[in-house]
Amino acid sequence: MVTSNEFSHVIKLSEVGNHSRNIQLSADEDARAGLMARFDLAALDSLKAEISLAHDAEGVVATGRFTADLAQFCIASHDPVPARMDEPVHIRFVPEPIVNGEVELELAPEDCDTMFHDGQTIDLGEAVAQSLGLALNPYPRSPEAEKMLKAAGVKSEEDVVPTGALAGLKDLLAKK
Repeated sequence: MVTSNEFSHVIKLSEVGNHSRNIQLSADEDARAGLMARFDLAALDSLKAEISLAHDAEGVVATGRFTADLAQFCIASHDPVPARMDEPVHIRFVPEPIVNGEVELELAPEDCDTMFHDGQTIDLGEAVAQSLGLALNPYPRSPEAEKMLKAAGVKSEEDVVPTGALAGLKDLLAKK
């Protein structure tokens, strides 16, 4: 399904053709600002993708890579944590299933890299944006993070000591 988004790059399915089609995307300043707000980023200096589109038996497959130079906010200090991403993209676009006029969404675990289309177009920019969102570090930490977390009373895994029945379980697991 195509929706309006910050980094939209809509492609008509009829333009994909019978052979693979290579596409290069680069987010401009406005798109990067929108994605920064969407993913709560401290910075997004670049977002580029090189994608190859091809039809297969089930739909259209997009394969390639995206790169991004960005900074996320540290979970403890809120300082910018710079990151450079270079991630693969492998997404299958399939028609949105409709049963009795209602959308039926049943996805198996192997369908996680599947996006729906409306039968006419796909939004390759949104696919890259979602891939970026999934690749972000969920707990970015600056060099000051450990010190701040410790001062706030947050224990690291090494500091946690199991008690009661869990203490015996830890010993059993260590023996294996």
